[in-house]
Amino acid sequence: MTGTGDFAFVERDLTEPLPGQVRIRVEACGVCHSDALAVGGLLRPDAASPIVPGHEIVGVIDAVGAGVTAWHPGDRVGVGFLNGHCGECESCRRGDFVNCAAQPLTGTTVDGGYAEVAFARASGLVRIPDGLDPVDAAPLLCAGLTVFKALLQSDARPGALVAVHGIGGLGHLAVQHASKLGFRVAAIARGTAKAELAAELGADHYIDATAEDAAAALRELGAAAAIIATAADSPSVGPLVAGLAPRGRMIVVGAGSEPIPVSSTDLIFGTRTIAGSLTGTSVENEDNLVFSLRQGIRSRNEVLPLAEAPKAFERMMSGQARFRVVLDVRSR
Repeated sequence: MTGTGDFAFVERDLTEPLPGQVRIRVEACGVCHSDALAVGGLLRPDAASPIVPGHEIVGVIDAVGAGVTAWHPGDRVGVGFLNGHCGECESCRRGDFVNCAAQPLTGTTVDGGYAEVAFARASGLVRIPDGLDPVDAAPLLCAGLTVFKALLQSDARPGALVAVHGIGGLGHLAVQHASKLGFRVAAIARGTAKAELAAELGADHYIDATAEDAAAALRELGAAAAIIATAADSPSVGPLVAGLAPRGRMIVVGAGSEPIPVSSTDLIFGTRTIAGSLTGTSVENEDNLVFSLRQGIRSRNEVLPLAEAPKAFERMMSGQARFRVVLDVRSR
């Protein structure tokens, strides 16, 4: 991707990994909405500098840098949005690796996986379990981990009502994870087009937000211990707080550009909480992959070859993809 926001295919000299890094032969890379951060240059000091997008990378290590001892050529690995923590900043010293102050962001501040070769710090690597195909694994490394970690952060007990707002690229995975974690799941979307799919994915209830007050519908179901807000439509998120049970938590994972309007009364009376959740650590991502494989959680993917990366990005940004787009780098 050039610094102007346009895609261009380029060839580069193959270099050796730096100390603490590995070099990966990419097999598949998911196309995520957060790739727009790379295309727009929103998180780079020099927004005009070229970058390779892509942060749902699956491949095989073919070289390791100095100081890397736990990883070897031939290992199947993945890399998510976080490219490896530094281990030295205050957040790392306190064990908060997700918020490392010196962590490269894959495909956003450092080159990512819309490529045949990618690089990552060893601390950012995720082991891919046997039996999980690269195309199936790729979306789980970011979208899957995002909703998996959000559900764990909700502190909801098994059997409690958990609502998933938005049944798209994130939401269709959140419904599956929530169901397999033992929650009673309410899917919230606009219209009835996704009602059958939601039930197929594991939802116990479906709420059409265009036909009824979604918060009131949640209260009628007993109120939600947690709401996982996956849709980027911020104005529709705030009113859902009224559907939370006392001490219920809304976890926001869908990044919208507008503020979330919230009634302070809904927060105070009921001791309710709104929190954001970015992603998880590399070892938590391994937990996510093993759980997904054992429980049969699968992303619904549209698959395109690497040569069609610009088309894949546009397909994802259009909102028409069902439900994730993945580049199969092995295809020609």
